[in-house]
Amino acid sequence: MPGPRLNIYPVLLAGGTGTRLWPVSRELFPKQLASLAGDDSLLQNTIKRLSPVIGTERLRIVCGAEHFFEIARHLDALGISSEGKIITEPCGRNTAPAVLLALLDIQKTEEDAVLLIFPADHVIKDVSGFHRVLEAAVKLAEKGHIVTFGIKPDRPETGYGYIEGAGDAGEGALRIRRFVEKPDLRTAEHYLREGNFFWNSGIFVFRASVMRAEFSAFEPRLLQEMLDIVSREGCMSLAGYDALPNISIDYAIMEKTERGVVLPSDFGWSDIGTWETLYNFLPKDISGNVAEGDVILKDTKNSFVRGENRLVVVTGLEDVVVVETPDTVFVSDLQKSKDVKNVVAELKEKGREEYKSHVTVYRPWGTYTILEKRENTKIKRIVVYPGAKLSLQMHNRRSEHWVVVQGTAKILNGDKTVILHENESTYVPKGNRHRLENPGKEPLHIIEVQMGDYLGEDDIVRFDDDFGRG
Repeated sequence: MPGPRLNIYPVLLAGGTGTRLWPVSRELFPKQLASLAGDDSLLQNTIKRLSPVIGTERLRIVCGAEHFFEIARHLDALGISSEGKIITEPCGRNTAPAVLLALLDIQKTEEDAVLLIFPADHVIKDVSGFHRVLEAAVKLAEKGHIVTFGIKPDRPETGYGYIEGAGDAGEGALRIRRFVEKPDLRTAEHYLREGNFFWNSGIFVFRASVMRAEFSAFEPRLLQEMLDIVSREGCMSLAGYDALPNISIDYAIMEKTERGVVLPSDFGWSDIGTWETLYNFLPKDISGNVAEGDVILKDTKNSFVRGENRLVVVTGLEDVVVVETPDTVFVSDLQKSKDVKNVVAELKEKGREEYKSHVTVYRPWGTYTILEKRENTKIKRIVVYPGAKLSLQMHNRRSEHWVVVQGTAKILNGDKTVILHENESTYVPKGNRHRLENPGKEPLHIIEVQMGDYLGEDDIVRFDDDFGRG
């Protein structure tokens, strides 16, 4: 008789920065947090399509530590408690360490379970078809197979890796013959004709005990180092995690294991890796255009135009991408838009903030938006969530003026604590210890004017963190 069914854990990999989708995707606000295919973020879309086949009570999300609070906010917006569901990495070390970290975290409470590994930034059109393939994958995993979803190609794509399948493995799956790197066009056309080559989706399903045994066999050093890291109490050290091998799950396990099977899948999948792939995924108008936001198009064909903050007008162009954000406008030939990653690298090298963050930055306590920045003046709009507070801090080279626009503010300013309401203000001179807090039940909106000869983050002296902990 078959044994009891194993619990199922969906694990979302939410690392990476998505540089080819700049300027929407930034280091502190990567593409999985952005709304690129509907009103929900890609992360939220990924979670929603698990239902009703897979519940969210055992959901795990692996992400960078700097994205923890924003991912928690996205879960809360779906009505899902983030407690115990978010696993943070001190730094990114590719998919093999991320998968292993989640596996060991789950094995702290369950000796064995079925893990479903999903990138958090992919999109799928046919959710019912996805569910059918998912059910087959779980059955295969319970029998000891390591399953990957192979997307049936509909074109000779050179931007994806491929998996060659050969030999029936049951439930419609094929045994994996080999993984193939991104091919040239001629090779991709050959793969399309052969019919047994599939795009590598990065989706995996397996039993925890099976995958741990494979790590023990093929990556024993990585397994031992990760065991040492997770067994230590307190936060993982950046140095220790950064020393782990930067290796994908494909290279570490899938190319070596004899348990691997590929499940051919055709459910309208896209990895949304570039503006061109997003354009290909979204519905078009009669002229072949995708227009999002306040956009006017005249004499324009086969183009992607997105406006976030202002009116965007495009006339007399074809095959272009135009993306407007509050601080940046990106214009490119659609097919060459993936090269924007080189621009991001240049911005980072020059120390420009635009590679890292938007004008609106998300913090554990709320958000701040830079409205204007001049040599000796910076103006911000600060929103503080109900019950939240900023760190106790001091500035040596700048003063601040705070005006309450909406809500109630509790402000520690030097040795005095004041309560301010709408249309009231206070002045924080340089050298004063101060803290901003929202004691109310509605968001607090503040306009902050900074004045001084230095307005950088290095001028902040913090006495505790954003939770009031010293």
